[in-house]
Amino acid sequence: MPLPRTNVAVAIVLAAGGGSRLGSREPKAFLEVEGEPMLVHSARAASGSGLFDRIVVTVPPGFEARGREVLEGLPTTVDVIAGGSSRQGSVDAGMSVVPPEVEVVLCHDAARPFARPELFVAVAEALNGADGVIPVLAPSDTVKRVRDGIVVSTEPREEIGLAQTPQAFSAAALREAHRRAAAAELEFTDDAAALEWAGYRGRAIAGDPDDVKTTTAADLARAAGRHRAG
Repeated sequence: MPLPRTNVAVAIVLAAGGGSRLGSREPKAFLEVEGEPMLVHSARAASGSGLFDRIVVTVPPGFEARGREVLEGLPTTVDVIAGGSSRQGSVDAGMSVVPPEVEVVLCHDAARPFARPELFVAVAEALNGADGVIPVLAPSDTVKRVRDGIVVSTEPREEIGLAQTPQAFSAAALREAHRRAAAAELEFTDDAAALEWAGYRGRAIAGDPDDVKTTTAADLARAAGRHRAG
């Protein structure tokens, strides 16, 4: 499949989360990795993919000017807007400024600062014939289903994938899935889950072990150390 034309593809970089679990008063995406905010690493990877003329970045309300400042000089046009109180709300905010003619949207968590531009390209290329594409990693450990502290089953690892971002979507499917989720008063942990619930067809591709999510200070330290070692 040819890559989406840049005038019909937009990236939404989600950077509106707080930093409480990292032990910081600073919003998580503004914490630095190797001298630059995580947000900058993530937006630069999206820009470096060559897929987009426009990137939408959602930040905590009141941090719009700060976001524009740290992203100044990025070769791709960047719109920095206030995100929502949840991840799903931030995607909705981002989608509200995506023009209706846009056909493809990629959603990426700024808390995954080590995503490579090639992963953006890979999920976009795999969108042909699907409503969404997510990169996944196969778990190395045996997976148990636990209910109320009791192991109730062992899940086949070949059917389990650990989801990452960026995730690519048909813009129409993403809008409709979010509309239906809002009507049902449901919140999902990622956009792929919303599409699954809404009955759309998602595809999984191989993820990147270095594309780690930084939720705690230990995550950030381990990720930065592995990145430097690479």
